[in-house]
Amino acid sequence: MKQVSNMANTSNGSLATLLILITISAAIHTGAAQYPVQSQNLISDNVSVVEGETATISCRVKNNDDSVIQLLNPNRQTIYFKDVRPLKDARFQLVNFSDNELRVSLSNVSLSDEGRYVCQLYTDPPQEAYADITVLIPPGNPIIESREDIVSEGNETEITCTSMGSKPAATIRWMKGDKELQGKSKVELTYDKMFTVTSWLRLTVTREDDGVPVVCIVDHPAVKDFQAQKYLEVQYKPEVQIVVDFPSGPIREGENLELTCLAKGKPEPQQVNWVRVDDDVPSHAVITGSDLFIENLNKSYNGTYRCVASNPLGEAYDDYILFVRDALTTTPIPTTTTTTTISATTSPPDVIQDAAPSTEAAAHDSQAGAETQRSMDHALIGGVVAVVVFAMLCLLIVLGRYFARHKGTYFTHEAKGADDAADADTAIINAEGGHNNSDEKKEYYI
Repeated sequence: MKQVSNMANTSNGSLATLLILITISAAIHTGAAQYPVQSQNLISDNVSVVEGETATISCRVKNNDDSVIQLLNPNRQTIYFKDVRPLKDARFQLVNFSDNELRVSLSNVSLSDEGRYVCQLYTDPPQEAYADITVLIPPGNPIIESREDIVSEGNETEITCTSMGSKPAATIRWMKGDKELQGKSKVELTYDKMFTVTSWLRLTVTREDDGVPVVCIVDHPAVKDFQAQKYLEVQYKPEVQIVVDFPSGPIREGENLELTCLAKGKPEPQQVNWVRVDDDVPSHAVITGSDLFIENLNKSYNGTYRCVASNPLGEAYDDYILFVRDALTTTPIPTTTTTTTISATTSPPDVIQDAAPSTEAAAHDSQAGAETQRSMDHALIGGVVAVVVFAMLCLLIVLGRYFARHKGTYFTHEAKGADDAADADTAIINAEGGHNNSDEKKEYYI
């Protein structure tokens, strides 16, 4: 009994082992059925190609064991079996065939060629790799339009850009000058499975936008730098500026004045007028278009002169304030005999140096008023009087020294014998020494 029991136990153990092996084998076969073995040896790549161009499909095998490679189209029809082309489509051409690669080109690709192509390796079980061909259809030329051809400054305008007949849908961007702007887009799928994209851009314009290009840029895998542009045309009110043509410095009595009014606007100002604020323009003023000319100015012409320009959008002006100063007066330095004598003898250099700057200052002061001018004239006269007085004093000193140097006693012998003489002639004859001493007589006259 014990032996029978042992045999039974041994039989049960063998049976259990067999059942485990069968279960593992079944599991392996079940897993293989549910999850087909995909070999990593077969490789292919997806292809994107522009309609009308050529696509290349490559089936590559690593460590091939002489298995056969073939290429199938999306309808599972054989295009190439090894290096033989069963499919009668001359657009497919063999580029390369070896144990490790089957490479085929498809020329003049159309939208009907799009789909999943199959690279197949004849192993047990067969291995497959897939190459999806995507056909790109570039959009047509973008169309850009604006709601208004001419926009007034400060108003809003709308510009539309449309890209039609593309696959996939294009993307539209906006640029104004060097600045990118944000628009709003809408994508529509047409009956022929193409895409139409429309984008709107709204912006408020200023006068600085006049002549600036607004560019619609279409981004698509099939094209580069595809764009359309439109130049903004903006109307704006005039800008006015008054330019002084003559004179270039301070304006004085007796001079002429010439002003030019620069007016710019869109449209160009048709009327440019000169007026004088709070008064009339001088009767002899000459107005020629945008130029104003006034000759022989005097202080009665002082005031504000205004240039006014207008166009259909409005008007603008600029002001010029006229201030006429006194005419320049140049007073010459008095020159007399006395002044010349002093300069040649004992005239102090300080007096002459002080007088000259006063005259120079009076000649070059272009900003002084009437009161300042009179003060300078008084100072000049005072300086001249001081020079004359100083010269007189110097002359008196010179004469005094001259008289002091020649002062002495005056002696004559004409009286000797005059008492006994009957007349003057006799007295002279009887004088002591007679005419022999006449050479010793000296007379001085002043």
